[in-house]
Amino acid sequence: MAPDAPGSPQVKHIVTCFLQQNFRILLLKRSQHVSTFKGKWAAVSGYIEAGSDRQSLVEIEEETGLLPTDVMLIKKGDTVEVEDIQSRVRWVVHPYLYKVIGDKPVRIDWEHDEFQWIEPNKLGSFETVLGLAEALSRVYPV
Repeated sequence: MAPDAPGSPQVKHIVTCFLQQNFRILLLKRSQHVSTFKGKWAAVSGYIEAGSDRQSLVEIEEETGLLPTDVMLIKKGDTVEVEDIQSRVRWVVHPYLYKVIGDKPVRIDWEHDEFQWIEPNKLGSFETVLGLAEALSRVYPV
């Protein structure tokens, strides 16, 4: 079926940024004010508006308060495609792994209710957005 054919899922590109500090990664619980995956755990993410590399830094600053000088890119992974049958969307996820430099605290915005730093092998014990574990596997371990 052609991508624009009736009944085909809409394709949306997003960045997903895993932040690492002290061998832990940051998970954020999505609030009830976001349009998708309410109450699910996720990494920093957002629609790609600029180039994906630049957008990753924009999302990190918006969602955590960390500036581009507070993080260092470790790895950009291959994309992950996730089919969300319920909302009829095919998400094309562009995963990134950043190391947090220094000890500036994370400040979440309205998109999230809480956050936790977790050991990456504990990700399976959280109710996450679709494809998060696969996206993490594209950038971690390095």
